[in-house]
Amino acid sequence: MRDQAPDHPADSGRRLTTREAAELLGVKPETVYAYVSRGQLSSRRTPGARGSTFDAEEVRALARRNRRDGGTPAASATGQELTVRTRLTLIESDRYYYRGVDAVELAARHTYEEVAEWLWTGQVRPGAAFSAPESSVAAARRAVDALPEHAGPTDRLRVAAIAAAVADPLRFDLSEGAVLGTARTLIPTLVAALPPVLRDGDDRDPIAHRLWTRLSGRPADEPALRALDTALCLLADHDLAASTLAVRVAASARAHAYAAVSAGLGVIEGPLHGAAGGLAHRMLLEVLERGSATPVVSEELRAGRRVPGLGHRLYAGEDPRARALFALLEDIPRAAPALAAARDVQATAARHAPLHANVDLALAVLTASSGMAPTAAETVFAVARTAGWIAHALEEYGERPLRMRPSGLYSGPKPGPLPE
Repeated sequence: MRDQAPDHPADSGRRLTTREAAELLGVKPETVYAYVSRGQLSSRRTPGARGSTFDAEEVRALARRNRRDGGTPAASATGQELTVRTRLTLIESDRYYYRGVDAVELAARHTYEEVAEWLWTGQVRPGAAFSAPESSVAAARRAVDALPEHAGPTDRLRVAAIAAAVADPLRFDLSEGAVLGTARTLIPTLVAALPPVLRDGDDRDPIAHRLWTRLSGRPADEPALRALDTALCLLADHDLAASTLAVRVAASARAHAYAAVSAGLGVIEGPLHGAAGGLAHRMLLEVLERGSATPVVSEELRAGRRVPGLGHRLYAGEDPRARALFALLEDIPRAAPALAAARDVQATAARHAPLHANVDLALAVLTASSGMAPTAAETVFAVARTAGWIAHALEEYGERPLRMRPSGLYSGPKPGPLPE
């Protein structure tokens, strides 16, 4: 048995047989195919030859991941966690990167539209702007206007996405150019479908400016708009979050881009995902009302709940998205009270567990200090993440269809006759 998989740079382009791949991974040949069925390896059949072949470097990368995770390869292949190859976002050492470029630095130098284009195409398009056809916006607005008053922001965005899909007879074209065209019109359609709070923005404005008019009744100044645009950039993608995995499953089944985004919107409403910013917003308002974080944090802990806006499973230290957003908010005078409340929450909770602020807490400071409703954080998250969802859908359209189809591990009763 080998302690580690050897690396052979000279033959990095060589294809491995099933037996060779199994040897390299230290598993049985059947397990190699289990990796394939779960999307952890790709295989290719050579005409005239028996069996499948595998990319040597991809197999070695999987072997390295198995060693790093500290588990047996067999356990990793039986569906405890799904690993999907992606060239979009890397998270390591408390930093994250879009296509190899530090995402925080991108957000500091580029608009949301430009960051979205980078995620989609790997190219910088200075001055990138998104606009939507009137037919798409009209259909989305009619559908959203028909919803009950108590409908939430994600309800509105989901309905808008479906209405925009119906208005697009060419939505089933999954070629890259067509999907990119959909992406550049869907995001502004989603924003335009939301009822304006301040005034109806100009459809030539940047997305952040248009979104502000849907979320706040206060006139926006440049620092506030810059903070909102940066938040959109920072939230555009974050590896395989739950909603992104749903998008890739839909794209794997060759659902069109609107349907793939709808799948993501269906997941994002969870309190452990897109709705987390709203919980943090309400908490900050309560801290400001009561004058101290101590009773608020105490009640959360007593109820057995996590304190909103603290900790992140992918960052041992501070969430880089929170750090970047807090830095911008410090330059906005009206954000000072909410910022102080956020720091009070973190310091108070640290007596119980040393957790750093995450992006939900920073987003809550932005929304609470801008006169926005608690649900605004969820809206910002959903609009921002649509760019990443489209990027992942594009990537998945280039993979083998239906590869995102894990096998269930049946644990029910053994087959037998119907009980009397």
